[in-house]
Amino acid sequence: MNEIKKVVLAYSGGLDTSIMIAWLKENYGCEVICVCADLGQGQEIEGLKEKALSTGASKIYIEDLTQEFVKDFIFPTIKAGAVYEKKYLLGTSFARPVIAKKLVEIALKENADAIAHGATGKGNDQVRFELTIKALCPQIKIIAPWRDPKWTIKSRQQSIDYAQERNIPIPVKKDNAYSMDRNIWHLSHEGMDLEDPWNEPNENMFLINRPLSKASDKPEYVEVDFIEGNPVGVNGKTLDPVKLLETLNEIGAAHCIGISDIVENRLVGMKSRGVYENPGGAILYYAHNELEYLTLDRALYHYKEVIALRYAELVYDGMWYSPLRKALDAFVNETQKTVTGKVRMKLFKGNIISAGSQSPYSIYDKDLVTFEEGGDYNQADATGFINIFGLPLKVDALRKQKNKKK
Repeated sequence: MNEIKKVVLAYSGGLDTSIMIAWLKENYGCEVICVCADLGQGQEIEGLKEKALSTGASKIYIEDLTQEFVKDFIFPTIKAGAVYEKKYLLGTSFARPVIAKKLVEIALKENADAIAHGATGKGNDQVRFELTIKALCPQIKIIAPWRDPKWTIKSRQQSIDYAQERNIPIPVKKDNAYSMDRNIWHLSHEGMDLEDPWNEPNENMFLINRPLSKASDKPEYVEVDFIEGNPVGVNGKTLDPVKLLETLNEIGAAHCIGISDIVENRLVGMKSRGVYENPGGAILYYAHNELEYLTLDRALYHYKEVIALRYAELVYDGMWYSPLRKALDAFVNETQKTVTGKVRMKLFKGNIISAGSQSPYSIYDKDLVTFEEGGDYNQADATGFINIFGLPLKVDALRKQKNKKK
């Protein structure tokens, strides 16, 4: 580490990375090049160039990765149906490999000696950043200040003090110091009063969604079109991936859709409580699943549910570039060849309600399931099926009866 002269820093302008420019220079005497990934976090990008340069960075890259993020990371995860522990839609998890991939590209371009990040030693993000870096550039050094012996800061409050002592502008105050991560997919909230799972989230915390008490009093219908598992349109209008997600975020937020409160199991062995705002994401997951109900047979749908759990774990654990996730993608893509069609939903007061679905590849057959007279199904055929399917149960019951008589 004594040979480090140039460091590429993952820079968001948040509390931790704001102070790390100064910290790296003070403790390593190195040049610091900042990389900010624009993943659709909006106004958070404004002023970052001036801020980074004024607080000691020699250069800053602000890279718009939103299209790549949605198309190459979010959409494959939706197709897989991957949800971590039934609630978490992986908004931070698959953002980290996108950022780390760009960090590696710029580190190689700048001939940097190391890559630094602001993830803490208690969290998942340190793993996600570093596994991606190891997968794409195994020879480069990694600096994680929160795990560095030279790092004496022990809390967010001390981080704020460190910034104020050096006149470093930060986006938080001591009385409002939630740890937040925002991108086009979600906004996460951790810390402060949320560290007690008994505390209900304060409605004033929400920055994307309208709180439930202020959600629209009128239900709204929304339709989403899919081609081979990928969402391609909203309400009959074809949209590019970024515009499509922005549109659904706006529609869903008005109805308080997609707020998830979870005490999750972190990879590093502890439980943490997070509250997530995911309006567009919740709509897309719901719609995609509705279409799979129509188009996948029982065996395939059920096995895909098993795959979805493993896929979610891999994404959560930072294993985006693992051979297993890539192999699972091949399976998922095969299942999606018939997942084409339209889903209609009604949104109201935090709820998504099914309101219709259709597909040219639907294997729902009204003539088979109708309760009316006619149809192609011979009900008498079920007798033989039940006899064969139930034979192991019958044999077991006969054995028990026989043994009772002895």
